[in-house]
Amino acid sequence: MPDSQPRRPDDNAPESADAATTADTPALVLGGARLADGRAVDVRLSGSRIEAVGTAGSLTARGPRIDLRGYLLLPAPAEPHAHSDTALTADSLGPESPGPASHRAEDIQRRATEAALLQLGHGATALRTHVRVGDVQGLAPLEAVLQTRRALRGLADVMPVAVPRLLTGVAGADSLAMLRDAVKMGAAVVGGCPDLDPDPTGYTEAVLEIAAEHGCPVDLHTDADDPARLARLAAMAAGLRPGVALGPCAGLAHLPLDAAARAADRLAAAGITVVCLPQGGCTGSERRTTAPVRLLRSAGVHVTAGGGALRDTANPVGRSDPLEAAYLLASQAGLRAEQAYALVSTSARAALGLPDVRVEAGFPAELLAVRGERLSAALSLGYSRIVIHRGRIVARTSAVREYCDSGAEAAAGPGGLPRQGRPDPGAGPRN
Repeated sequence: MPDSQPRRPDDNAPESADAATTADTPALVLGGARLADGRAVDVRLSGSRIEAVGTAGSLTARGPRIDLRGYLLLPAPAEPHAHSDTALTADSLGPESPGPASHRAEDIQRRATEAALLQLGHGATALRTHVRVGDVQGLAPLEAVLQTRRALRGLADVMPVAVPRLLTGVAGADSLAMLRDAVKMGAAVVGGCPDLDPDPTGYTEAVLEIAAEHGCPVDLHTDADDPARLARLAAMAAGLRPGVALGPCAGLAHLPLDAAARAADRLAAAGITVVCLPQGGCTGSERRTTAPVRLLRSAGVHVTAGGGALRDTANPVGRSDPLEAAYLLASQAGLRAEQAYALVSTSARAALGLPDVRVEAGFPAELLAVRGERLSAALSLGYSRIVIHRGRIVARTSAVREYCDSGAEAAAGPGGLPRQGRPDPGAGPRN
């Protein structure tokens, strides 16, 4: 296969708000990385793009060079379903807790920022987060998450989804006006939970109307356990641009197979994306299941996978790690490792309206280097990670495992027991 050479980036590709700041970034060479197809390559980054890809050792560095021998280089994951405004509140529960989690805007912002940085450390350079608006809190949670978005500019892209509880009847009138205000404030997506409204169809109509007014994507939170309601939703949302996503849709797994198959066909025909949550739901439901990924994919539905709750009341042990989500899809849903990882990376980016990423010249420099020689191993034991956003390293996680004080050490021979590291112990800095 020929090396990927420099080419002119797509002039129509969307650029970030601070793309100018990355234009002056020195070129960075990632040396000796292994791609998912087995090739060992050098990758040169310039600004926010991949400038060139060549065989290992072939590219010169006009700036820093990072030794990635022993690492697998992949398109960076994206998080399509987070809950930043409630993240990291699980410790406020229980008899030994200091009390309920604070809902002050500054505390929500602090937790949302910490949560986004945790997800960035896992590799997600972009995340879509559902944020509750209306009721007592009004627009304060959204303002807090928008502050997080501004604080993390250049490190990660944060895309808030405005989620009102009610939208119909007298009780929903104020929330309907507040949803419009949320879009004007900067909410990137119009969302909601039609299952919680007394009139789910009216709720969905209101969300779609506001999204059409402002040209926003739609992301609805639903269990999808009612085939008739799901059919009406699909009919209303069909063809809406820039697109409609539903999640977590775990209820589809509890329907009879023929009913689930018909629902999948309707979703595919309407062009709706399903965001599943393999690491657990985000509503506190007793049913800890995942949407039927293989059935949906076989019907032609665009499926992606997210993390959902991150250590809140719905999932006190949530990790929101895209590699763990891919691991669960491979181990429990029967997907190949490559298919599973695509659901948390390329498919997730497509669901968020982001440009495609490939480790080829001209594509965005949104990359994840993870310790391992093969993707299946990286999904199982990928603790050490280097995250690249807009052409620069924005996060590192290093893990070292050592064995000692055991008679097995002598039995291992002159070299001692193995430790996690490069195949060639003398190559590059210790990780």
